[in-house]
Amino acid sequence: MKKLKILLPVAIVLVGLVSWNANADDKAVVQTFYDFLSNPASEEQAQAFKAATSDDWQSIGDYSGENKSKEAFTGQVSGFFAKLMPDLKWDVQEMIQEGNTVVVRSRASGTPKGPLFGVDGNGKSFDILTIDIHTVENGKIVQTYHVEDWAGALQQLSAK
Repeated sequence: MKKLKILLPVAIVLVGLVSWNANADDKAVVQTFYDFLSNPASEEQAQAFKAATSDDWQSIGDYSGENKSKEAFTGQVSGFFAKLMPDLKWDVQEMIQEGNTVVVRSRASGTPKGPLFGVDGNGKSFDILTIDIHTVENGKIVQTYHVEDWAGALQQLSAK
């Protein structure tokens, strides 16, 4: 009985440490998402993103039901964004984790080399707020809800 009284608190501390380490790893996994967005032309970052996401990962940006798969998202970032905004940066400002959910507040900035969603900024840059909610299971991101202020970006690009 005496051994149990000693072993039980030790076991609780060890479980807590293992749980804490898993949480720290979840944030590192989520960071690969932003490393890819900030280096859209990098094949190395694209591969790291693919490794950090589950096979059935989905990008959910609205409630239309038309979510992006990992392949579609990778193609959009490596193709459209890499060509249009090679200087695209996605700077993490804050990362908060609760359980297997990681919420990220970040800033996206870039200078489009042509029209972005129909607006030609003529060399102007934008700097917008983004919010993402990632679900991580077994060390991989399984889904990402995201909101970006693209209307703000277009307003900045079209300002005189």
